[in-house]
Amino acid sequence: MNKSIAQSLGKAAQEVANNFSHKNREGNYKGETFKVHEIIPTSDQTAVVFFKKNTRKLGMGFFYYINRGYSKGWKYFFPTDSHVTGMMTTQFYKLEVERTNYKQNFDVSHTG
Repeated sequence: MNKSIAQSLGKAAQEVANNFSHKNREGNYKGETFKVHEIIPTSDQTAVVFFKKNTRKLGMGFFYYINRGYSKGWKYFFPTDSHVTGMMTTQFYKLEVERTNYKQNFDVSHTG
């Protein structure tokens, strides 16, 4: 992860913590506050962010960077078990895409 993307991740995580800490935020029934506890880069453009709540519990956000266009910047969501299961199976399908696309780099006559 390059320096500018890493620094912008820190800022984005802090902004999420601040936004989720609003006591009158919809869904914040317990009036929880959030602090960035740890940022763990998982690739050049993804990271897991642990948020420590004032209840001493942790929350986990999955952050991903969009490199260009209107949506450029860090996005996030708080994954459920179902999200994690879906992401784990995505690896298989991404490999299938790469396997299929690799063949397109050669003449039609290529047989390998």
